Amino acid sequence: MGVRALFYWLAKFVLLGPFLRGLWRPWSEGMENIPSEGPAILASSHLSFSDSFFFPVIVPRKVTFLAKAEYFNTPGIKGKLSKAFFAGVGQVPIDRSNADASRAALETGLRVLQEGKLLGIYPEGTRSPDGRLYRGKTGVARLALESGAVVIPCAMVNTDKIQPQGKRLPRLRPRPGVRIGKPLDFSRYEGMSGDRLVERSITDEIMYALMQLSGQEYVDEYAAAVKKKQGPDTAFGSREASVPDTRAS
Repeated sequence: MGVRALFYWLAKFVLLGPFLRGLWRPWSEGMENIPSEGPAILASSHLSFSDSFFFPVIVPRKVTFLAKAEYFNTPGIKGKLSKAFFAGVGQVPIDRSNADASRAALETGLRVLQEGKLLGIYPEGTRSPDGRLYRGKTGVARLALESGAVVIPCAMVNTDKIQPQGKRLPRLRPRPGVRIGKPLDFSRYEGMSGDRLVERSITDEIMYALMQLSGQEYVDEYAAAVKKKQGPDTAFGSREASVPDTRAS
């Protein structure tokens, strides 16, 4: 077991997990839809920075998310703390010096899936600015097509109430949770990776499943564009922990 994997399990069961479970008592529905072994893409709604805390604690298996390399190689004490935290919640660094950052993220995601692991991804690319569900970016479809892995929709619940936009510290109530839907199999599109219409159709199907699970109002607009109009987010963790999918088709 590598150092990063060891720290993940320490954080989950010793350092962070017991604290989160004791204070917030997170719940789940549909956990049986996540396979006990083998690769799968967990496509989650993204309501709050708190998602990055609760999601890995709730799911029994290790979930790997993609994160900017800057979180892992920043110098000094702050950088070491940042690296320890993001490794502890199951994130791996993406080298964005690559001319095509989205391709670098895709290749790393495919490697995670080829290793038989769970890959977590936020199809909206960033946190929802107002609790609504926004248009998904097509990187999740490309990952599904190139890996052959099933996509499992996961709807976070109440994390936006625990840590609303602009709030630095999370509240203790209500209890956060996640609803996990049935796996979506896109093998019927095998060999069609790169077809923009197919990838958009797959992404829209995933977002529809998320809308049904979460009960969120759907907005056919990118969340990043809405947040840009609103100005900077000053909440704790306002720099996104996950690497945004830059494919905007």
